[in-house]
Amino acid sequence: MFNPSQADVRRFFCSVHAKQQAGAAMEAIEVLAGHWIAEHPEYHTTLSDLDGALAQMGQPGDTRDNPFLHLSMHLSISEQCSIDQPPGIRQAVELLTARRGDLHAAHHEVMECLGRMVWESQRGGRPPDGQAYIEQVRQRATKD
Repeated sequence: MFNPSQADVRRFFCSVHAKQQAGAAMEAIEVLAGHWIAEHPEYHTTLSDLDGALAQMGQPGDTRDNPFLHLSMHLSISEQCSIDQPPGIRQAVELLTARRGDLHAAHHEVMECLGRMVWESQRGGRPPDGQAYIEQVRQRATKD
């Protein structure tokens, strides 16, 4: 299982951004990450400064949006959908995307469900409940 450190994640996204800017060749996972980076121009300045990104790790009182967490969640949801794991997530995200008419907006809603699943798992000291996660996404897809 791949278990990158916080620094590894920051290096990865900064590297992908640099490759995009240079028009360099990228691996498949980098292309996918690059798509989500392109969708978030507000993060480009942060992603352009690896040293600054690494220096920000663990800084107390930083209440800003964490671009590395946000992009990691986009990437995780994309990967979950590509392999349909947990089973049913692909269809649930497709339904939500159709309902919202926008994959990016749907991902942001799915992030809330994913974050809740992880938080409940950690709080309860039990494995993540994939079925509850999918059900939350489905509920969002069927709500007005």
